[in-house]
Order: sequence, then structure tokens, then C-alpha cells
Amino acid sequence: MNDIHFYEPRTGHGLPHDPFNAIVGPRPIGWISTKSRAGVPNLAPYSFFNAFNYTPPIVGFASIGYKDTVRNVEETGQFCWNLATRALADRMNASCAMVPPDVDEFALAGLTPVPSRLVDVPRVAETPVSFECKLTQVVRLQDAGGQPAPSWLVLGEVVGVHIARALLKDGVYDTAHAGHILRAGGPADYFEVGPEQLFRMFRPQ
Repeated sequence: MNDIHFYEPRTGHGLPHDPFNAIVGPRPIGWISTKSRAGVPNLAPYSFFNAFNYTPPIVGFASIGYKDTVRNVEETGQFCWNLATRALADRMNASCAMVPPDVDEFALAGLTPVPSRLVDVPRVAETPVSFECKLTQVVRLQDAGGQPAPSWLVLGEVVGVHIARALLKDGVYDTAHAGHILRAGGPADYFEVGPEQLFRMFRPQ
């Protein structure tokens, strides 16, 4: 009896839902705010997001399709990342509605835009953590054969960090109590990070 389900993605997974996103997860949410060249704010969550470098600190998100966010970042060279928390989950979800470019998702989701210090892009006032970022690269992804994929990887250097002081315990950021939510990859699945999941393991000396 074969206990392993094997498939080649190019021919289909043969399951009710693609397992790829659920296996590579849960993943931090790239809740990205931008502003168009015309000055219209934009806010959208991206489930393909992560940090890629310490010095300088670089974060990145991938957009499946060339969306308003990518266009805005290419036009202005700036964006912000905003921490999605359990308390903001419903409003984060509201900000992913498919709306025309002239619609302000801050207003749509009932969120407050607040000016950044180093970039001309609004941050989400309600979140406890935000990064101000300057564009470093936009990379169109491609398959193993060198053919372009309909996805764009946007990388940016973090030039400014905002952290609510309540989350700094003796100067150390308290991830366990910040309320981070993560995308799990199922049709509607998310996870919340809490103290129950915390364990410590130091690197070998």
C-alpha cells in the first residue's frame, strides 16, 4: 500500500484544494500600504511575504498578477509593511477586496492612515508595528524553463521601524503577545501566534 500522495504540479494535484500553500506555512502576512503617483492610498494583504536579510534589513512580498501595489511601488519607490494582528484580522481581510485603483482601502476597511517619517506612504495607525521601506528590486518570477510567470517579487530595504512600546519587554520585542496572525494556505485558514506556542532552543556553541 502506498502511503504517500505524489503529484507533479504541472499536471495537477488531484486534491480538493492545492496543498502547496498549506505546506509552506503558516506564513507571515505582507500587509502592504502604498500610495499611487496621483496620491491615492492603497492597502492590501499578501500571503507570500517574508524577511530576507539582516544588514541591511530587507523584506519582500510576491504579487500574483501585476496589481496596484506593485505599480505604486515601482512608480514611487516606497511602501510600508504593517503587522496584521488578531484584533485587526477582519479589517485586514476587508482590505483585500477587489476594487478599482481609485478606491482607498484604508477607508474601505475602517482604518486610519498615519504619515510615515522617512517615506511618503501612510501606515496603519491601529497596528502596533510598521516598517517603512524603500524599493530595492522588482523581479518577475520565471519557471524552470525560463518562461515568465505572472508573479512579481518586490523587495525593499527597511529604513524605519515603528514598535508600540508595550511590546518591548526589557528591550526585547515580545512576539508571543503581539497577536501576530499567519496565513495557513487553506481556503480560509489562519493561525494566531501566542505564548502557548513559544519554546526556546539556542544554537550549538
